[in-house]
Amino acid sequence: MGECDVLVTGGAGYIGSHVCKALAESGYTPITYDDLSIDNRRAVRWGPLEVGDIRDPARLNEVFLRHRPAGVLHFAALSLVGESMIDPARYWNLNLQGAQCVFDAARRHGVRGLVFSSTCAIYGIPASVPIDEDAPTNPVNPYGATKLAAERMLGDYGAAYDLPHLILRYFNAAGADPEVEIGERRDVETHLVPLAIDASLGRRGPLRVMGDDYPTPDGTAIRDYVHVADLARAHVAGLEKLFAGAASRTLNIGTGRGTSVREILDAVEAATGHEVPTVAAPRRPGDPPELVANAARARDVLGPDHLPRSDIDTIVRTALAWHRTLEDPTPPGGGPGGAEAHATRSVFSSEAAVGTSARTTSRIGKVPT
Repeated sequence: MGECDVLVTGGAGYIGSHVCKALAESGYTPITYDDLSIDNRRAVRWGPLEVGDIRDPARLNEVFLRHRPAGVLHFAALSLVGESMIDPARYWNLNLQGAQCVFDAARRHGVRGLVFSSTCAIYGIPASVPIDEDAPTNPVNPYGATKLAAERMLGDYGAAYDLPHLILRYFNAAGADPEVEIGERRDVETHLVPLAIDASLGRRGPLRVMGDDYPTPDGTAIRDYVHVADLARAHVAGLEKLFAGAASRTLNIGTGRGTSVREILDAVEAATGHEVPTVAAPRRPGDPPELVANAARARDVLGPDHLPRSDIDTIVRTALAWHRTLEDPTPPGGGPGGAEAHATRSVFSSEAAVGTSARTTSRIGKVPT
């Protein structure tokens, strides 16, 4: 077994590529297993690339035999909530069948630890915040449902087959590599921070703020934003805990601090020196006013040094530095029509769809509550 080799499914993606860098910095060799469906070869920089589909057991077996990884980090999945509502079969097929193929390969080849990328979408609409790991799980979309089903499958595998694992439920990953080597870019951008940056820089139309009448201090939705580099370090720390014999656990990964949409826009304006043009739009049905993690369990398991600690200004500053390196920052289909902004990775969606509005404002005014 390659004691320093770690297989990273979806390692060419946004979070996966940052985790590969963190692994390399900690002395591991990340083996990226990715189908390159987003054609992001440039993000594979710290170890070999193995192209393949996670639903292909023969290809997985071939890669496991070639590299004999000591651990697996499983990111590869579909994650657009709106799309999951339209085509749930595709999500159940890739997110659950694909996860089972990865779990089967991991147990068959005797890996020492598996870390599974999950989401706060499994909680649905929370009864209270901050949200701890024992909160009821009631996803309201197929994306969240597939992730919860995969969590339960992994729990069963751990109990029956002695597969050590860690389930990490993220809140809102944001920001970019502080050294500007990798960052966030998609064919259809869905996250608030890059959308706000592009709107501020004039690369796309006004941002649609989906709800300015929530029962929050400024009327906009509040979410827990985690710097992607902090998230990556938490993965490495979790894998090392498993290697050291720690019990399988489920952990929320967040800062425990909430930031509103308006506060994100203020941070973007301060960083770019330009206003973020916005338009007011109604709330998206099902979006809760606030989603914030209770990260106490992660602090106990991983240690305080491995918890996310970057602030919003750091998240925005690193994201802006990355976006300024892009020659063609506007993705296909994301032209001047504008983009919706609620709070990314909400219970209903981790995305913001492209849209237009007839009512344009320089800044959404607070609606009295």
